Amino acid sequence: MVDVSAKAATARSATAEGWVRLPPEARAALQAGRTPKGDPLTVARLAGLAGSKRTADLVLLCHPIPVTGAEVTVTLEPEGVRVVATVHTTAPTGVEMEALTAVTVAALNVYDMLKASSKALTIDGVRLLYKAGGKSGDYAAPDHRPDPGTGAVPPA
Repeated sequence: MVDVSAKAATARSATAEGWVRLPPEARAALQAGRTPKGDPLTVARLAGLAGSKRTADLVLLCHPIPVTGAEVTVTLEPEGVRVVATVHTTAPTGVEMEALTAVTVAALNVYDMLKASSKALTIDGVRLLYKAGGKSGDYAAPDHRPDPGTGAVPPA
């Protein structure tokens, strides 16, 4: 692991997104509420929140850091299910991995809950949209600009 003991604990945040692409039969099952395990979007949101807090257990060289806040939204869009996670901390290292893990775990839960309706679901587009704080400064994906007041990233 990289030694971060000399770095100051500062406020940091990161926002990531990902997609679960739905074939027609999976979209129909989701929209009709015909999913035997329950509501995929609610379960995915909660799983994403839990995933953000377990990142250091899953990403081997990732520092365990205190997650001081996390938001995960899981919405049905024309392109599929969009997952967006924003994670906050005050730590000597950033929370990009926590945001990316939250998105990935949420997407996996959507897949798990809809796989009975179709095996053709795909997960793609997992990426960092925005990060703030730390030595390397702020970052915004070229096609996404965060709200300067809140740091929130508008939908694609």
